[in-house]
Amino acid sequence: MTRRPTAPPMNGPRFNEFITVPKVRVIDENGENLGVMYTREAIEQAQGVGLDLVEVSPSADPPVCKFLDVGKFKYEAQKKANLARKSQKTQEIKEIKMRPNIDDHDYDVKMKSISKFIGEGDKVKVTLRFRGRELAHGELGMRLLTRVQQDVSEAAKVEQHPRMEGRQMLMVLAPK
Repeated sequence: MTRRPTAPPMNGPRFNEFITVPKVRVIDENGENLGVMYTREAIEQAQGVGLDLVEVSPSADPPVCKFLDVGKFKYEAQKKANLARKSQKTQEIKEIKMRPNIDDHDYDVKMKSISKFIGEGDKVKVTLRFRGRELAHGELGMRLLTRVQQDVSEAAKVEQHPRMEGRQMLMVLAPK
């Protein structure tokens, strides 16, 4: 009588002795469907070919198992996961700070930065800071943010419309 391992594999699919169901649907190394058979019989057939019986679809009824090299299978799955993680773009929120009475050249420099950030796929938070008596002229800030909105209208959409937060007016732009 063969001794059953006590601990199942910590990660990855179940294979060989770790498959606990009595019957499984078996697919051989060439992709041929061998039908439903007893798990022990399937393990013996897989070992006869020099491979492992790996559970590829545990939720099916009966579970689907394949004749595979379990080490190679885990390695391929890990490579696929790493590739997916690498190609994933995280969207950051970049912040641009301005003042209500910003000069034209300074405004152009800020707009270049906003366009660059939007082009890279990041969101941009435009913060307008008011100091002292500037706070009494909120319409200047609103006019400036409307101008920003119009200048980037082809590349970005307003995700959060301008709103006052203490001494700051905020607006969030997102790529289209």
